[in-house]
Amino acid sequence: MNDYARIEKAMAFMVANATQQPSLETVAAQVHLSAFHFQRLFCRYAGVSPKRFLQALTLTRGKQLIASAQSLSDTAHALGLSGGSRLYDHFVTLEAVTPGEFKRQGEGVEIVYGIHPTPFGEVLVAATPRGICRMGFLAATSEAEMLAQLAAEWPRSTMRHQPEATRYAVDALFEPGKTAAPGALSLHVRGTNFQLNVWRALLMIPDGRLASYSHIAQALGAPTASRAVGNAVGANPVALWIPCHRVIQQSGALGGYRWGLEVKRNVQAWEAARHLEPQAQESVQS
Repeated sequence: MNDYARIEKAMAFMVANATQQPSLETVAAQVHLSAFHFQRLFCRYAGVSPKRFLQALTLTRGKQLIASAQSLSDTAHALGLSGGSRLYDHFVTLEAVTPGEFKRQGEGVEIVYGIHPTPFGEVLVAATPRGICRMGFLAATSEAEMLAQLAAEWPRSTMRHQPEATRYAVDALFEPGKTAAPGALSLHVRGTNFQLNVWRALLMIPDGRLASYSHIAQALGAPTASRAVGNAVGANPVALWIPCHRVIQQSGALGGYRWGLEVKRNVQAWEAARHLEPQAQESVQS
C-alpha cells in the first residue's frame, strides 16, 4: 500500500466513523502504522492533521454554505468573459476550445496523460499544450473509458502516456513546494457557453466554502436554471481544479458528484479542515 492509498483509506475510515470520534491510534491501526508515523504521513500528504480533518467532518454542512449569493453575484459580470478567474490562493486560467480547434478536431495537437495517486484515489490527468483538459478519478471512470472520451472529443489528436508531464496538476494541489510549474495553472476545456459560464462560476467559490445550485443560477442571472446548472456541474471535465465538489443542495445535502459521494465528502472535509478557526487547529496530539 502506497502512502496516498493509506491516506485515502484513513479518510474513508474517519468518514464512516466520525460520530464515534476515533482516536489517532485507532485510525493509525487501520493503515498499519504507529500513531507517530501516521500523524506525520497524514500531515505531509493531506496538509492538515488527522484531528483537524475529523473536526471538519463534524461541522454542520449548512454552516459551510455561503451565507448569501452576493459573493458570486459580485463577480457575475466577469462570467461571460473568455479570460481567467482567480481561484482562492491559486491562479487558474480557464480557456475554452476555440471554434478553429473544434473544427480541426485536435489535428496537430498532442495530448499527454498520466495516472497519479492522491489522498482521494488515483486520478488520470490529460493536458494539451494550452493546459489541463481532463482530470478524473479512476474509481468512478476507468482509464480506458476516460481515454475513449478524450479520443472522441479530440479524434485527430495524438495521445501519449507521459506522466512526468502531467504530475504538476496533482503536485500543485497536494505538494505545492514540489511543483516547478510557474505562474498560472491553465485549463483547456471544451463545453457549451452555458457550461463554461457555470465552470467559471465554480472558480469563484472560495476555498473551503460551499455554494448551492441556486446560488450559482442567481449569479448567472438565471435564477430558475438550477437544474441546468446541476447538469453543467456534472459535466465538469477537470476534477478538483474546477471545484464542482463545492456545490451542494440548498438544504445542505451533498447532491450528486460524478466521481462518487464519498470522494466529494472527503474533499469537502479536507478543504474545510484547512480553514478551521485558529482555536480548532491544534495538533491531534495536544
